[in-house]
Amino acid sequence: MNAALILEWVIKSAILVAVMVTGFAYLTFYERRALARIQVRIGPNRAGPGGWFQPLADGIKLIFKEELIPAQAYKLIFMLAPIITVVPALVILGVVPWGDTVTIFGRQITLYLTNINVGVLYIMSVASISVYGIVLAGWSSNNKYAMMGGMRSSAQMISYELALGLAFIGPIMLAGSMGMLDIVHGQSKVWYVFYQPLGFVIFLIAALAEVNRAPFDMPEAEQELTAGYHVEYSGMKFALFFMAEYDKMIAVSVIAATLFLGGFQAPFGNLLPFLNAPILGPVWLFLKVMVLLFGMIWVRATMPRIRYDKLMAFGWKILLPLALLNIFVTALVMVLVGG
Repeated sequence: MNAALILEWVIKSAILVAVMVTGFAYLTFYERRALARIQVRIGPNRAGPGGWFQPLADGIKLIFKEELIPAQAYKLIFMLAPIITVVPALVILGVVPWGDTVTIFGRQITLYLTNINVGVLYIMSVASISVYGIVLAGWSSNNKYAMMGGMRSSAQMISYELALGLAFIGPIMLAGSMGMLDIVHGQSKVWYVFYQPLGFVIFLIAALAEVNRAPFDMPEAEQELTAGYHVEYSGMKFALFFMAEYDKMIAVSVIAATLFLGGFQAPFGNLLPFLNAPILGPVWLFLKVMVLLFGMIWVRATMPRIRYDKLMAFGWKILLPLALLNIFVTALVMVLVGG
């Protein structure tokens, strides 16, 4: 294999991991400042100019914070669980394009790690793995509250993974491909959100449940489970769970932007081609992700937590039938228009 190609893969992988780790740190800052604005308070503004060093201060604090392991915990699984949770969040974007192709020093560089023809299948497979880390964290802690949080997470994942998977099918049908780059190029004229508004809404709701974000944060409901599956974790082990949640927020926002909002393509790019300059692709994707992340933060600030039985009923009785209806209507329209 070409050594230059291997080096290119290594560099792009390192950039992707660095972006996710840095994104996690500053997403916490973004969330705290946005919540402060919504709730009419100040938020972090002391560590560095405008509070921009707050994530760095939090990281240093967590590195030096004492780590405790319960005496009766299953120690090996207890230590592995945070790693099992965070790794899928870091690798899930390996098939998502953040741009097209650019020329650097006379060499054609693709702005994605890889483009496989079953990219959507890869994303769905990797997204399902992190729940194992949460369940194992609850079980290995030897704590009833933690165990209940892990069980809630697995039940929630099963319930909402079905609707989430079905929401992928609309863009796949429209693009005629499971490759993420093909789906982006299929939106060169019209974004799929205009063809799939219901699918887009279903995806966003199910994604909130997948990443255990409010109002679907039942696995860590502090009023009932005193923090749930990570109640026995501290220091860097807790930081890994924290990182996994925020990295998954970034990941699902990138995937939503790619599937429904044109990915790295500019709005009105078909009318103003200069907006779709290859070098601007990551910028457009970044802006779309920022808007979607603000939506998640806004929901957390305004929506109360759903009661657990209502949460499960909503997934099975409302979201799943709507996802099936969306696929049926999409297929019907495609047949009628194609005919």
